[in-house]
Amino acid sequence: MDSLGGLLGRTADYASRFLDSLDERPVRASATVEELREALAVPLRDEPVAAEQVLADLIAAAEPGVVGIPSGRYFGFVIGGALPAALAADWLTSTWDQNAGLVAAGPSAAVVEEVAAGWLRELLGLPARASAAFVTGCQMAHVTALAAARHHVLAEAGWDLARDGLAGSPPLRVVVGEERHVTVDRALRFLGIGSAQLDVVPADEQGRLRAELLPDLRGPGPTIVCAQAGNVNSGAVDPLEEIAEAAATAGAWLHVDGAFGLWAAATPAHRHLVAGVERADSWALDAHKLLNVPYDSGIAFCAHPESHRAAMAVQASYLEQVDPAAARDQMDWTPEFSRRARGFAVYAALRSLGRSGVAGLVERCCSHARTFAERLGEADDVEVLNDVVLNQVLVRFGEDDGATQEVVRRVQDDGTAWLSGTIWQGRAAMRISVSNWRTSEADVERSVASILDAAAAVAASPPR
Repeated sequence: MDSLGGLLGRTADYASRFLDSLDERPVRASATVEELREALAVPLRDEPVAAEQVLADLIAAAEPGVVGIPSGRYFGFVIGGALPAALAADWLTSTWDQNAGLVAAGPSAAVVEEVAAGWLRELLGLPARASAAFVTGCQMAHVTALAAARHHVLAEAGWDLARDGLAGSPPLRVVVGEERHVTVDRALRFLGIGSAQLDVVPADEQGRLRAELLPDLRGPGPTIVCAQAGNVNSGAVDPLEEIAEAAATAGAWLHVDGAFGLWAAATPAHRHLVAGVERADSWALDAHKLLNVPYDSGIAFCAHPESHRAAMAVQASYLEQVDPAAARDQMDWTPEFSRRARGFAVYAALRSLGRSGVAGLVERCCSHARTFAERLGEADDVEVLNDVVLNQVLVRFGEDDGATQEVVRRVQDDGTAWLSGTIWQGRAAMRISVSNWRTSEADVERSVASILDAAAAVAASPPR
């Protein structure tokens, strides 16, 4: 144990030094994939290697390939940082090493999820009786919620899915927006629902589903509607109130992809964007985005706990399961059997921030996004392509796709900031996602300067 304590102490010292270096180190990785393979792909020895040596070698070999995602100047892929309390709780999660599948395997892990889920329902304005599942990310939150939806709408149509399976069941129809996230399609594919069963509704210029073009949701057959709170490119939110009204009138299930946009409900300044979201039947969101807990952390909520549990629950003679009225075995609500106790980090993040802190974190990210749009939009030959309503900014440089793509590449190579490219309405764009608690006004100004320097260099010597 003395040796273990020393190892963990040295690891903590390194972690502190790494985090302290974020203001100065390049955000990009400094090594190529080939260089990392050469450094990491050492022969596996027959004899053991001391843990201290393993960690020292791992740090030396891997750190050049570590991207500064925790940095305040990382703006790629809607990836948040890790709040101090959440990071520390995540270390405890590994130390305690609880299997968060059964109450019997870790009662604290079970109860902390119950408490954190209750806080989240309150913050986001979701129904008090909504059930929750802590999963890896929004992808599996979609799988979980849409499995509950599939079970529910088929049961409403008189079909016992658990007994009879999908073969021969009433045909399902899923109504989706043209600008939905790809994880929705993949979740549906996992659940045996193919692209031919999708009814795609056109989107407007900001990527919002056009509610006036919704088909008749009363049939034929069981219907699930998928709406979006936060387009991954523009940040735009579908007209949730209108969609919820249409779904309720027709008796269709409404699922909301709220990976990052649902956090707007936690702040008075942006709550109006998601008006009507509480009327949905299920919701999916990420805590590792705007709540800033370490990867991975997704959450599914369901307004019909009976359908949720029926879609997920499992029993076996060797399991010590509890009375559902007394506590909840987590594996009855998630697609996983054994799983990491993700609830500790979520609990710590929420407890450390409080209601005002969560609102402040979301509002700061959105404010920084507006600053990016204002500062970049003032420059010549720079076009901001979206209405900046949340934390997403789309920017284009000149009329040529190649120029925009070259500016993105130069900014990434420079290392001051990291952001990504995308295709928006058929044209190349730079996508800036502000999602980190560390991001300061100074980080935004440094990043804007790097972007404008790259744009000037490209304008002076445009790509061929």
